Amino acid sequence: MSRLPIIEWRYDRSEIIADGIVHGVGVVAALVAVTVLIFYATVWASPGLAASAWIYGLGLIASLGISFAYNIWPVTPAKWILRRFDHSAIFVLIAGTYTPFLVAALPDPLILANLVGLWGVAVFGIVLKCGWPGRFDRLTILLYLAMGWSGVMLVSRLLSVLSAATMILILIGGIIYSLGVIFHVWEKLRFQNAIWHGFVVTAAGVHYAAVLTCVIWQSA
Repeated sequence: MSRLPIIEWRYDRSEIIADGIVHGVGVVAALVAVTVLIFYATVWASPGLAASAWIYGLGLIASLGISFAYNIWPVTPAKWILRRFDHSAIFVLIAGTYTPFLVAALPDPLILANLVGLWGVAVFGIVLKCGWPGRFDRLTILLYLAMGWSGVMLVSRLLSVLSAATMILILIGGIIYSLGVIFHVWEKLRFQNAIWHGFVVTAAGVHYAAVLTCVIWQSA
């Protein structure tokens, strides 16, 4: 493992409070929403789809919860350990979000290959983030975006198993995430971090709706 990088935490008290509020709303909403999703999927969905709902739901809560802890934690060595987990959890969230949609389209070989590939990239990204923190940030942003938009290649196949509402919600969530990246890299903008996380929470909410509609549609 490489040594922890020295990273300046430049946000003032107001920015940290704003970011904490955004995260707090996201975490509470996720806990309630995921409970509903997992209950519904466990009772009415197929075993495979129920398992994918668990993977997605736990990934969503973990990602938002770790991000909350990392962003409000005081500047100490522990913060940079949390940074590794925070950035790694994004890979888990992206792969986990795709999992219910792809599981619904199995046993299509191309869908299966994409599912395995997504989790393979997620593991690779986690290794980069944990093994070389701060060294490959630009590369991992590109990996996040590539994973997020990889489903474009599968649209024709997913259309046959997912509802129009689910497909539209997936697209809208992806656009919101992608627009948020502008603020993620706009480091000189005041409240930049809170704005970025506002986009994340909003997009996560839209994708939650997509997963829920997928589970309901497949269980009907």
